[in-house]
Amino acid sequence: MTQAVKPQALKPYALKPKVKAFLEKDSETFSYVVYDQAGGHGVIIDSVLNFDYAAGCTSTELAQQQLDFVREQKLTIDWVLETHAHADHLSAAPFLRDQLNAKIGIGDQITQVQSIFREVFALEPEFNADGSQFDGLFADEQQFSVGQLQIRVLHSPGHTPADLAYLVNEQALFVGDTLFMPDVGTARCDFPGGSSQQLYQSIKRLLALPAETEIYVCHDYPKDDRQHEYRTTVAKQKAENIHVHDGIDEQSFVAMRDKRDATLGMPRLILPAIQVNIRAGEMPPKDEQGNTFLKIPINKL
Repeated sequence: MTQAVKPQALKPYALKPKVKAFLEKDSETFSYVVYDQAGGHGVIIDSVLNFDYAAGCTSTELAQQQLDFVREQKLTIDWVLETHAHADHLSAAPFLRDQLNAKIGIGDQITQVQSIFREVFALEPEFNADGSQFDGLFADEQQFSVGQLQIRVLHSPGHTPADLAYLVNEQALFVGDTLFMPDVGTARCDFPGGSSQQLYQSIKRLLALPAETEIYVCHDYPKDDRQHEYRTTVAKQKAENIHVHDGIDEQSFVAMRDKRDATLGMPRLILPAIQVNIRAGEMPPKDEQGNTFLKIPINKL
């Protein structure tokens, strides 16, 4: 069974993390290689497996770009980290883990999400909702080091029960789907186990970090023909986020978020993505002929 990641003795964190962003355009997802220095150590956050839904075909195009970058920089990747079980893209974590001899990590509340969707997809009896598919499970305020990077885990439920953010060297915050760029707003909360009240509280906790803290988003849905962006700051979010800037109280946010979520359709890839991502990116077991199938539950969501 997967073990919780044990705290490690941390070193001074004066070093500014280096961040290389990769955009998967179809799902408008940003995936990151975060590292201390060329020739040093790093992590990959929120990897993406390219998926042609109509054809049922996968490819490792984006993950290979990350792999090429890692090799160019002569990096040792210790972890492939997930901020949550994504509903809008499939994870490439197993491919990267195997290529880089890394480990796959996610928040320890993933067990809640697994329990919910094990029933939705009527998964095989052998599927255990205990997080054992991952190499490491992180608790709130868990801290661990990777080379000269010190990573603090901040549980940020709301979008899903298992969302978390990774704060690297107390300078760079990787928020997954919790926050978007200020002109786009915040994550939806209408998935099973989601909560707009929890999301508001999670965001307020994140935005209590120092104003200069850099925030790296997992998705950007640009408006008015602006280019995709992936980096903002706590100060900018507090001043300009259209859903949760300073002065918006919890009651107003919850009313807005719930009303807006009621108008949204399901993400295009939610059905294939969730059943793969709760398995740490692995596909379901093959049948006796060696074929792999994903399930499409009818009228379940």
